[in-house]
Amino acid sequence: MIDIHSHILPGLDDGARNLDESIQMAKLAVQEGIHTIYATPHHKNSSYENRKMDIVDRVEELNVALQSAGIGLTVLAGQENRIYGEILEDYEKGEILSLGDKGSYVLIEFPSGNVPRYAEQVLYELQFKGLTPIIVHPERNQEIVENPTILYNLVKSGSLSQVTAGSITGKFGKNIQKFSMQLIEHNLTHFIASDAHNIQSRAFHMSEAFETINKHYGMDLLDLFLENGEQVAANKSIYKEIPENIKKKKFFGLF
Repeated sequence: MIDIHSHILPGLDDGARNLDESIQMAKLAVQEGIHTIYATPHHKNSSYENRKMDIVDRVEELNVALQSAGIGLTVLAGQENRIYGEILEDYEKGEILSLGDKGSYVLIEFPSGNVPRYAEQVLYELQFKGLTPIIVHPERNQEIVENPTILYNLVKSGSLSQVTAGSITGKFGKNIQKFSMQLIEHNLTHFIASDAHNIQSRAFHMSEAFETINKHYGMDLLDLFLENGEQVAANKSIYKEIPENIKKKKFFGLF
């Protein structure tokens, strides 16, 4: 399988602290059945800035190290971009990295507590330039949990989303697990990815998540998620169903 969101690069953010930890993460990824992984360090999230060329160089170094260690994992370059008003301008300056540097898909992160009012406009501008935004872990955004219509409107307007594997398996609590399943049921997410940071507290959980999806929704939906990762790597359009709005009351006390 392909994992489109991870923090496997050493020393760049709150993921792997050094090359040894990157190697350990790579070994665990292979055990999970992952053969290709996008390294997507944080960018512009108030704690870390990791520009395109720095990431590309580190990915090349890690691939050399993995090959020398005999680990069958291919690392591709990506970036987890905290949304901000000048992101398109920075993309045009060569600082923002699309997945695989192919100019098609770009990971977008919202603050955990809210969705900025300018988000819809920024996502539209990215699409106008030919980029498809992938909103990462919307199931852990407080405002989206309380008002899923926000995500519905963004997806209906052409953005995609990615749910974290650990959310599906209950690693972030039962309420987030329940909401993740609702996103799946209402065609509001298009990828399952690990967002792995280490091999202890924030590991991959990909195989377990896919087993859960297969159990609850069957092989067809499981295949859709698996194939969408392949489509991104091939720089092709992904498969998606018509989104449906979630009509629900707010989860009080979730955060």
